[in-house]
Amino acid sequence: MSVRARGASPVAMIHTYGCQQNVADSEKIKGQLEQMGFSFTDAAEEADLILFNTCAIREHAEDRVFGNIGALKNIKRRHPSLLVALCGCMMEQPHVAERIQKSFPFVNLVFGTHAIHRLPGLLYDTLVNGKRVFDHQPEDESKIVEGVPVRRDGTVKAWVTIMYGCNNFCSYCVVPYVRGRERSREPEAILKEFEGLVRAGYKDITLLGQNVNSYGKSLANPVSFAELLHRLDQVPGDYRIRFMTSHPKDATKELFDVMAQGKHISHHLHLPCQSGNDRVLKEMNRHYDRERYLSLIRYAKKQMPDLSITSDIIVGFPGETYEEFQDTISLIREVGFTSLFTFIFSPRKGTRAEKMEDPVPAQEKSQWFQELCAAQEQVAAERCASMVGRTERVLVEERNAKTGLLSGRTGGNIIVDFPGPDSAVGTFAQVKITQARNWILKGELAQQFAEASV
Repeated sequence: MSVRARGASPVAMIHTYGCQQNVADSEKIKGQLEQMGFSFTDAAEEADLILFNTCAIREHAEDRVFGNIGALKNIKRRHPSLLVALCGCMMEQPHVAERIQKSFPFVNLVFGTHAIHRLPGLLYDTLVNGKRVFDHQPEDESKIVEGVPVRRDGTVKAWVTIMYGCNNFCSYCVVPYVRGRERSREPEAILKEFEGLVRAGYKDITLLGQNVNSYGKSLANPVSFAELLHRLDQVPGDYRIRFMTSHPKDATKELFDVMAQGKHISHHLHLPCQSGNDRVLKEMNRHYDRERYLSLIRYAKKQMPDLSITSDIIVGFPGETYEEFQDTISLIREVGFTSLFTFIFSPRKGTRAEKMEDPVPAQEKSQWFQELCAAQEQVAAERCASMVGRTERVLVEERNAKTGLLSGRTGGNIIVDFPGPDSAVGTFAQVKITQARNWILKGELAQQFAEASV
């Protein structure tokens, strides 16, 4: 069996599902494959290796993965030497791995989130033995492997994972089961990676963790997330720092003070509330109530009046009533979120919420969901309209292929489209906001930049 079946060097197609952490994991997968001699394609028919990095956060995400795996069967029939590999959160669930083993015999390799650094050895075993490999090797969950090569997807934005796993066990969430307990990277290792990215010219660097506010608690010499953020902010250069995701139960005034005083820290806070009702929050095992959440928001806004706040909301948690759902609607209006990631509750196997009584029909939950989206659209439209006439520092990320306009983001993570030269891509530009369309802004470059760039 050979991976070099259709060319002088092997070609891989990597498809990533889910969150930014999965994107960062895929960059490590690509880094290892690149060192092994692979090049990359987006076309499945050209690939000698197709790898899906999967997400288990919701049922819909899993269903999409299974459907797309099934579609590979015909490609495998046309190209028998093709290697099909699956990794990520779904593969850490025994019932999923068992289904893959029984129902998808053309899949060659399956491994989970803890085995990414062992990919070269797993591929070697697959090729040499000519047999399917299902990696179930137990891992020391306190172990963090440094030095894994990374092939980053862009030249402007970069991800830095600062910690792995989660200890919170929210009643609806499978993450602690598939990514393990919290473990933090040493601050020196993070700083070294961060400094390298700044030297390489990256302008937007996002710190990643399931709960970044818990960073450092597992270290022999504990360092708070606020202290880590302060240290990174001292690195000289022209860049912007973001982070996600924060958990309200661990968010501190110290963190907001560091954000407010920082030179490079974006005034954007992603702080998932999930619900605006205290009883539902308790059933979710979130360890805060509505007032605690709002008190954090009030303090953060006081320190940063221009703060942009985004959040996650679950609609139709088991047992939630329409009256309780209205508390979430009122919270949205009180906070004034810039945007939301909204989801209808999806039961996850092995979680406590999976076994809760859930009497509200799916159709009714869908109606609540539409009501939530309408409320947020109104809030977002009002917020964006208030920005018209202001001049914002925007990181220019790309030229929009559909509109022909440049596209970038403000420090508050709001998209701005505007005309301008290609030379602006990858730089910070002063952009005057001229029009608001819900959560997207239109603008024009400051005159001095436009003249300097032509």
